Amino acid sequence: MTLKIYLSGEIHTDWRDQITAGAKGLDVAFDSPVTHHEASDDCGVAIMGAEPDKFWHDNKGAKLNAIRTRHGIENADIVVVRFGEKYKQWNAAFDAGYAAALGKSLIVMHGPEHQHPLKEVDAAALAVVQEPQQVVQILQYVLNGTLPS
Repeated sequence: MTLKIYLSGEIHTDWRDQITAGAKGLDVAFDSPVTHHEASDDCGVAIMGAEPDKFWHDNKGAKLNAIRTRHGIENADIVVVRFGEKYKQWNAAFDAGYAAALGKSLIVMHGPEHQHPLKEVDAAALAVVQEPQQVVQILQYVLNGTLPS
């Protein structure tokens, strides 16, 4: 049974790479948003034309990214959402809520400094972890029933 995993949230660290590397040999397939920041920000105007107003520039990009994100979440078996330390990820909060509303298995990852601000998001998750390796261990348990050694 191939599990489809959508990796959402913070794009400024290598947490996705750590999970995909740790999951080598597991029957999983990964998907994610576009993590190249400029491409993600500028996709709307690159495809649909320039905007003189920054609001409409961002609006076009956000809507195109939403098509990709919704598709990825809807087709996923498990959604992992990471909240990073450096930036406020409002899109990550939306993705977590959307996944929960669809009844997707949700894993939320963040540091202890976000415990209180994300308490409602955490309450919707089936697991809350701090490290990418914990996500890998969850996948190993779900697929093989094995615990970390």
